[in-house]
Amino acid sequence: MLSLRVFISDVGQGFFLITHSGLAFLGLAVFCFLIIFNAKPDLRSSAEVQLIDWLQTRHGLDFGFSVDSSEAIDRATAASPEDLTKEQANMVFWLSRKYRVAPEPLSALVAEAYDMAPKYKLDPTLLLAVMAIESSFNPFAQSTFGAQGLMQVRTSVHTDKYENYGGDFAAFDPVTNLHVGAQVLREAIDRNGSLEAGLRQYVGAAISGEDGGYIVKVLAEQQRLQEVATGQRPAAADSPAVGRAP
Repeated sequence: MLSLRVFISDVGQGFFLITHSGLAFLGLAVFCFLIIFNAKPDLRSSAEVQLIDWLQTRHGLDFGFSVDSSEAIDRATAASPEDLTKEQANMVFWLSRKYRVAPEPLSALVAEAYDMAPKYKLDPTLLLAVMAIESSFNPFAQSTFGAQGLMQVRTSVHTDKYENYGGDFAAFDPVTNLHVGAQVLREAIDRNGSLEAGLRQYVGAAISGEDGGYIVKVLAEQQRLQEVATGQRPAAADSPAVGRAP
């Protein structure tokens, strides 16, 4: 009986020494790893990427964000006003003051409007005027009718037009929304036979005919933009307002 108690006591002490030494070794290993981990940013960055990939795979998530902050500039919709023509730059600074939007993203939108307008046989100042009245250049705007983005296109109605851009979430990409809105407006003009009738359908007033002054606002804003482009002082502008949606 005594030998059994001695045996159990010896086993217990041995187990304690092993586990105690093992935990101490583990603690030392973790401490050394943390020192190396913090001393090598490239190792830390690699570990972060692998961890995020593992989490996304485990939970079925795909946020579409990159850990590499150097890629942020590639995701930004912005350009320098200095890269625009004098007429375009005049509009950028005027719109920036009126709608309280930074000139850099406006520069990108103005440049894109001028680049794509011929494709849709539309005046670029008309597209800018529609953006101004519809969303005040807020790319995340949404109306009570479900219209979204700069041009306030009803994404659920025109979901087919976003397929080539990756899906409905592309409605919140400023350039994509501009292209889709221009396409919707062009189709509305062609279907109704005139710019005014096309704008009336675009705002959802084709049947009632009551557009709440939308057509007047858009055309007046376009006129002001054309005046600003040539260096003129435009007439007094209406307060920015979000229009209804196509």
